[in-house]
Amino acid sequence: MFALAAAAVVAPVGAVAASAPGVSSASAHKVQPQPKAGSCHARGSGLFELPDRRCTPGLRNPAVTPKTIHATICARGWTSRVRPPEAITEQEKRASMAAYGDRGRISAYEYDHLIPLELGGAVNAAGNLWPEPDYANHTGDYANPKDHLESALNHLVCAGKMPLTTAQELIDSNWVAAYRKFG
Repeated sequence: MFALAAAAVVAPVGAVAASAPGVSSASAHKVQPQPKAGSCHARGSGLFELPDRRCTPGLRNPAVTPKTIHATICARGWTSRVRPPEAITEQEKRASMAAYGDRGRISAYEYDHLIPLELGGAVNAAGNLWPEPDYANHTGDYANPKDHLESALNHLVCAGKMPLTTAQELIDSNWVAAYRKFG
């Protein structure tokens, strides 16, 4: 399991990120419009792919703030309560794959939140979701480094060792760099 050292605190608790990601309260129960087909281009490839910043800039859930983390992202079952149903996300995922020019099997991609739900990411906004290659289908061993980073940052935030805004900014600005720095 990937873990961050306690020394990973990069800002004092209560500090505000210099350029916090935007917010969205798009409904989890309504299919959201996606970017135009072919208009988005991922950066990098494989396990360390980054979404196109123009199409997926990263958005926060306005219900998750430093004051609400213990009732939201740090509460057991939070992500399952807010996650959009598959009937919604499958339609969005297909359109998002078209936007990114991904022509593979739909099952070869995870419709992933750039700022994850466990760090207060927008629940169902196109600006926070993209088709991330899902290598569990190819290797049989699920080893997604972004998922490990998300979990480690959630633990630090909930333990009061890293401000929520810092964790969100680390993921949003360049999750690959954050993984390499803290992994």
